[in-house]
Amino acid sequence: MSAQASEPLIIDEDLLRRFGGRGPRYTSYPTADRFDDRVGAERYGQALSARAGRRGEPLGLYVHIPFCRSICYYCGCNKIGTRHVEQSTPYLAALEREVALVTALAGRGQAISHLHFGGGTPTFMPDAELGALIDMLRRAFDFSDDGEYSIEIDPRTVSPQRVRTLRSMGLNRVSLGVQDFDPVVQAAVNRIQPYEQTVELIEAAREAGFKSINVDLIYGLPKQHHAGFEETLRKTIAAAPGRIALYHYAHLPALFKPQRRIAEADLPSSEEKARMFQTAVTMFARAGYRHLGLDHFALEDDELSVAQREGRLHRNFQGYCSHDAGDLIALGVSSISSVGDVYAQNDKLLDGYYRRIERGELPAVRGIVLDADDFVRRDAINALMSEFRLDWAELDARRGIDSRRWLAGSVEALAPLADAGVVRIDDRGVEVTPRGRLLVRAVAMAFDRHLAESSSGASYSRIA
Repeated sequence: MSAQASEPLIIDEDLLRRFGGRGPRYTSYPTADRFDDRVGAERYGQALSARAGRRGEPLGLYVHIPFCRSICYYCGCNKIGTRHVEQSTPYLAALEREVALVTALAGRGQAISHLHFGGGTPTFMPDAELGALIDMLRRAFDFSDDGEYSIEIDPRTVSPQRVRTLRSMGLNRVSLGVQDFDPVVQAAVNRIQPYEQTVELIEAAREAGFKSINVDLIYGLPKQHHAGFEETLRKTIAAAPGRIALYHYAHLPALFKPQRRIAEADLPSSEEKARMFQTAVTMFARAGYRHLGLDHFALEDDELSVAQREGRLHRNFQGYCSHDAGDLIALGVSSISSVGDVYAQNDKLLDGYYRRIERGELPAVRGIVLDADDFVRRDAINALMSEFRLDWAELDARRGIDSRRWLAGSVEALAPLADAGVVRIDDRGVEVTPRGRLLVRAVAMAFDRHLAESSSGASYSRIA
């Protein structure tokens, strides 16, 4: 394990000003903005058929539930606002047909080590339907006894009793959306959520036996200020979730229509946001939270912290995970699968997703096929994002190449970052220094061949 990963994060404001522009978050490489319609249902189907011959390799599932009872103005997810709970019934039927299409090619009974329900709001779906969905997935796939089975919940729609019901379904990890406990900020983003309600659910999840509890916070929201956010941090730490995700709000109203409800004049200044983040880092460190990377923190005894110390931390489309994510079969509207050498994204529109399912087609409409260079660079970027280091010998052994020669151009592109002290480069590999950790996305960008070759026109969030 790298010594750098165990050292505390250092915030160097001068480095952040110099190198903290915009860039991808690298939940995948190549990134989703490189997808196009040359890769769709046919090529994804070929990848699933090839997966049938690789049953022993790691596999996970992701299920996207797009519905929300109300829309939070800051949200950039693929979601559908509706109070008609019955909308989940035809969606459940479509998911069942999609699973049938997938398993007809990949084979039934493939072992899965992780499952994640995201959205939207997965708990929009009534318990009876959610239970039926999980039972259907259990019939189609073999759930590992020690697998990670997680769900995102909106505390406003879940009671302590429902938390216990979710645990009884076999789910063992839970993530709660919070964002901010300040009522003024909550009103500005259309998400009223009392602190007491959230704490009650965290305690219920702990008592029900969930193995990990995550809380999502966002800084940079309208009406936020340093003193108010510091109080949110105190309350979050007092609730003692095992993990905290601290996201930076990206205001992109041209892309996300709900954000047009937010007045730019209400957004905090760059200086105020920097103070909020720096305070969060300091408070989390004092409370025993380890900085895993980007905007994720975990207590030292959490399995993600343990995985990072042991060199087992990885990233996938859902964030950090404690094992090699392997292939990912994603189900539902807009979801992205990663199977073999193919990334494939389902139709982003619900009507289009339904039409393809009704025709008996896989709903994948865009994607990309990875070549040998993509796999090398994906491994390099994953290592940097997960452990803040790239070990030449490990990459050589994994890919059977001379990785230092293969990535010589990327190393050359790192020269300004190395001169500034963001990275250290030697015969063993590349290490991100403690003061460069907030710029790990900028480091990863040096290894992104697609970014260097052409612009996708994507609107990336700020690195720092």
